[in-house]
Amino acid sequence: MIPSSGSMLLTLADEKATQQLGEDLARALKPGDCIKLNGDLGAGKSTLARALIRAVADDDALDVPSPTFTLVQAYDLRIPVAHFDLYRLGDSSELDELGFDEWLETGICLVEWPERAEDRLPEDALTLTFSFPKDGGRQLAISGPEPLLQRVRRSLAIRALLDQNGMAGARRRFLSGDADYRAYDLVSSPVGSPRIVMDSPKRPQTPVIRHGKTYPELVHLAEDCRAFVAIDHLLQDMGATVPAIYAQDLDRGLLLIEDLGSEGVLDADGRPMAERYAAAAACLAHLARADVSREIPVTPDHSHVIPAFDDAAMLYETELLLDWHIPWKLGRQAHEAERQEFAAIWQKLIGLLDDRTHLVLRDVHSPNLLWQAEKEGIQRVGLIDFQDAMIGPAAYDLASLLQDARVTIPAAMQADLHDHYIDLRRDEAGFDAVAFRRDFAIMAAQRNCKLMGLWVRLKLRDNKPDYMRHMDRTLTYISAAFQHEALAPLKDWCARLGLI
Repeated sequence: MIPSSGSMLLTLADEKATQQLGEDLARALKPGDCIKLNGDLGAGKSTLARALIRAVADDDALDVPSPTFTLVQAYDLRIPVAHFDLYRLGDSSELDELGFDEWLETGICLVEWPERAEDRLPEDALTLTFSFPKDGGRQLAISGPEPLLQRVRRSLAIRALLDQNGMAGARRRFLSGDADYRAYDLVSSPVGSPRIVMDSPKRPQTPVIRHGKTYPELVHLAEDCRAFVAIDHLLQDMGATVPAIYAQDLDRGLLLIEDLGSEGVLDADGRPMAERYAAAAACLAHLARADVSREIPVTPDHSHVIPAFDDAAMLYETELLLDWHIPWKLGRQAHEAERQEFAAIWQKLIGLLDDRTHLVLRDVHSPNLLWQAEKEGIQRVGLIDFQDAMIGPAAYDLASLLQDARVTIPAAMQADLHDHYIDLRRDEAGFDAVAFRRDFAIMAAQRNCKLMGLWVRLKLRDNKPDYMRHMDRTLTYISAAFQHEALAPLKDWCARLGLI
C-alpha cells in the first residue's frame, strides 16, 4: 500500500515482510533522520532495525545485538547508524551521555521505547508504530513530516516496480548516488541476473541566475528520466552498448535497467588500459559518423528533443574559473576588465568551432565506461550516464575521454588515441583533421577552465574538499591544450594573472 498523502498504514504478513520493509526504509533515510519505533515486545521493532542496519552495511551477516543493556549500539557505516533502546533509561538527560545529538548530526538514529525521552527527541522524527490486528499478522502505522514521508513512499514505489516486474522479494542495496539528485540500487533475486533501479525524479527547481533561466536550463541538463530513455534507445539503434530498459515509471522517474557490471577501463591500480581506451575512442568515432535526428519519440504523447550546442552555455561554464579559481588562487575577485577580456577570448574560441552536428554525450570518462569482455568491436565499451546529451562538436567527447578529470592519461597515450580516432574518421566526407585537432584543444580548455573553478567550489561551498586532489591533473591538462596555437590568447591571459 502506497498512500499519496498523510500517514501510512502497512500490513506486514510475516517476519520476512518486516525485514524487507527494513531494507526499503534504509534506502529512504539520510543523515539527520530519527526513527521512533513503538510497539509491544515481539512486535517487530528489533527485526526491522536489524534488517535496516544490515542493509545500510550491505552485510547480511553483520552482528546486530540488542541494545537493551548497553542502551546504544553504534555502527560506523556508509551512513553511520546508532540504535538506541531507552527502556532502561533513567532520565531523558542521559541521552547527552549516550551522544544522541552527535550521532544525529552525521547519521541515522533508531530509537526503541522513544516515550522514555519524548521531550528530547526531534519533532521531525519518523514514527513507526507496530500493532497486532485481530485477523493476524502485523500492522505498521508510519507518520512524520511530509518530506520524510515522501522519501518513504518513493522507496515503496520502487518496491512496487520490482514486484510488478518479476522481482518480488528482490534484495536492494545502495549502488551509487551521483553528485546530483539521482541514486541507483543494485537489486538481486534468487532467480535471474541482478538489475539496477535508476531513481531519477524530476530535477528539483533551482534559482534563476541569468537571462531568466536556472543553471540546469542554461547548460541544458535533462529535466527528467525521459531524456535517458530517449538517448538509450538512440544509442542502441546506433549499435552502441547501453543498458536495456526492462520497466519504467516515467511519471515517478523510476527505471529498471540492465546491470552492465562493474569492470571498467582502468587497471587494479587505477591506471588507464590502452586497449580499453582505444575501444572507447573507436566507439566515439563510430557515433560521430552517424546522422542523428534531434527529436526522439519516448511515449505516444512525448518526444525528447536533443538540445543544440549553445555558445552561451559553454561560455557560462568557463566563468567558474573567474568566480571560484581566481579568488582561491589570487586571494581576490576577478577585476571587471579581466572578466571582459576572458569573455571576449572565449567568444572568439567558441566561434572557431567547425562541425557542430554530432551527438555529444558530455560525460564520456572512466566512471561511465564499463568493459564488456564478451562482446566485440565498439560494443566492448558499455555507456552509461548520457541523459544530458546534446548536438554539438564531436571533439567535446574525445576531450572528455582523453583528458579524464579523475584519471591521469599519459601524454603519449593521449597522442596515440587522438591519432587512432582521426584515422577512424579520416575517410568520412567533410571530415577535416586539422580543424578537429583545433576543436579538440578548444573543448579541452573549456572543460578544464570549468573544472579549475568547480573543484574549488566543491571544497569551499559544498564542503567536499576531496575533489581538490584533481586540481594538479586539471592544470596539466589545460597546459597541454595551450600547446595549440589557437589557444595562445587564453594561455597569455592565464599567464599574466599567474594561473599557470
